[in-house]
Amino acid sequence: MEFFGKTSIDFLGKRRLFLVVSVVINVIGLILLIFGGLRLGIDFLGGTEVAVRFSSEQHTDAIRSAVAAAGFPNAEIKSYGKASEFLIRVPEIGGQGEQSASFRIVSGLKKAFPSETITVLKEDRIGPKIGSELRTKAFVAVLLAIVAILLYIAFRFEFIYGLGAVVALVHDVFVALTFVLIGQKLEILNLEFNQGVLAALLTVVGFSINDTVIIFDRIRENRDKHKGMALVPLMNLSINETLSRTINTVLTVVLVLATLLALGGEVLHGFSFTMLVGIITGTYSSIYIASAFVVWYTERIKKEPVESAEPRQPKILRALKEA
Repeated sequence: MEFFGKTSIDFLGKRRLFLVVSVVINVIGLILLIFGGLRLGIDFLGGTEVAVRFSSEQHTDAIRSAVAAAGFPNAEIKSYGKASEFLIRVPEIGGQGEQSASFRIVSGLKKAFPSETITVLKEDRIGPKIGSELRTKAFVAVLLAIVAILLYIAFRFEFIYGLGAVVALVHDVFVALTFVLIGQKLEILNLEFNQGVLAALLTVVGFSINDTVIIFDRIRENRDKHKGMALVPLMNLSINETLSRTINTVLTVVLVLATLLALGGEVLHGFSFTMLVGIITGTYSSIYIASAFVVWYTERIKKEPVESAEPRQPKILRALKEA
């Protein structure tokens, strides 16, 4: 099914405008990261997570007061599906003695709500050392994925195309993180950097490169088919030819992620939100970051015409002409 017939949209004609938009978003993310920091989940920070169910509906403020009285003033309290179910997260705190954090939390809740029947639904604890190791492995995983993709694209196409793809991937990851930071700042959804968000970022890397490869592959085909065509018109032609396929793929994934975000519950908020932003960004970056980077390199570094079908000249002739 095709949403569009034969189109002739000048995508790369607007590349400078969209570059400014990308720079602004990334600068906002950098400012938030430096001055606000990224709120880590207990997966990477270390701490205890307890899900409890009360026999009747309770208010978050009352539970927060009970947990604070138990010795955890900085606990995160979130509704866990129903009005009687709550997720309580506390960071790793030293000097707790022999009693575990979960035992102290449950004891504090029973003391504050003596008439309630409190059921522990789940209990997770991650030590600070394991959290530190997970942070390191998460960074290495993303880095290795990007390097592997650079080598793959450079081998399949040209090195400059591989470099453009990597620039787009780094852009996608940072933009997704920027929106997570904005969500944390505005306290939207359950957004903290945990293993779910990390899985979403790695999935975004794979999805983004898939769309980039499709466009680059069509550019390679058209370069042989339309010999003499300048780079920008050639890229616009290739993007227009793959537009329906791109929309079909992205729309299918977006509908699934939107459903997960709306109905999947708080546990899936971080994953679905990060992927939703990343999928949209990855599609955009295949055109306005990866392809635009190749255009910039060809025009500014190789000094070759990109807007017209002007024949290529030897470097010595170009140097004499420019002089």
